[in-house]
Amino acid sequence: MPFARLASATTPTCHIGLGLAAVGRPGYINLGREKDLPADRTVDALRERTRELLDAAYAQGVRYVDAARSYGRAEEFLADWLRSRPDVDDVVVGSKWGYTYTADWTTDADRHEVKDHSLATYERQRAETAGLLGDRLDLYQIHSLTPDSPALTDKELHARLAEAATGGLTIGFSTSGPAQADTVRAALAVTVDGAPLFRTVQSTYNALETSAGPALAEAHDAGLTVIVKEGMANGRLSEPNAPEPLVEVARETGLGCDAVALALILRRPWAGVVLSGAATLGQLASNLHAPAVDLDEDQLARLGALAEEPRTYWERRGRLPWH
Repeated sequence: MPFARLASATTPTCHIGLGLAAVGRPGYINLGREKDLPADRTVDALRERTRELLDAAYAQGVRYVDAARSYGRAEEFLADWLRSRPDVDDVVVGSKWGYTYTADWTTDADRHEVKDHSLATYERQRAETAGLLGDRLDLYQIHSLTPDSPALTDKELHARLAEAATGGLTIGFSTSGPAQADTVRAALAVTVDGAPLFRTVQSTYNALETSAGPALAEAHDAGLTVIVKEGMANGRLSEPNAPEPLVEVARETGLGCDAVALALILRRPWAGVVLSGAATLGQLASNLHAPAVDLDEDQLARLGALAEEPRTYWERRGRLPWH
């Protein structure tokens, strides 16, 4: 399995990955993003920003990169970088299918992406991903499963995914919404010919949204690699938006709110990879300090009190504007 490469890594940053959601397209919902990226967000400008981030992340020990079909041109940017770096042969590459990017490189589209978990969408997007990433793709994930997703019950789709797994591709899924725990447990029950279909799960987990934690622990115990996304809650846990208890703990540690927020996740024994969604080199450097953060019991208690009721969290996330 490709994640065995990460399990054998010993660098301080081996459990941090780089997600490309914020730099593969001009519009996204991260707070503060209007200041993070060039005012003129051309394809070439974001391609260059992605290259800079990938170079810096790799140089500092990051070995997992996460993209998706709906992240604008993220797969294309990643493929360009991989071709330019023939020396990079130890990166685990993941992408996702199930959403189609529809914003046409604008920030004010009525709809930025359209969700469809059908077999037809899988076949189309699998071919698109293969055309860009080829045999460099290690992990292909169903994007944002929810309990009502047809991908949980579509036996024909399961058979095609299992076929891809037989060919060497790791099959995983990501989750979103207030019922993430239910989704994780439903996906753990999906089998093909008696064998579990999914080998990885990617879920939102952060100081504000902790509800998936017990289910992710179950997934880890079942042998899945757990990838954590949105550890910064789309910017709500970074300055100047961070809640005061997080600001206080960060001040006590001498590091940034972002490093503390990611460190809180890295402490979870089930967390295999925690994604940085950095859009700037400064953010990436600060994120990568997370393994150095040492939190005491009092600090953990104060951070633990930040958790919101899941529906409240996801309703607020749903109101975040696309910048």
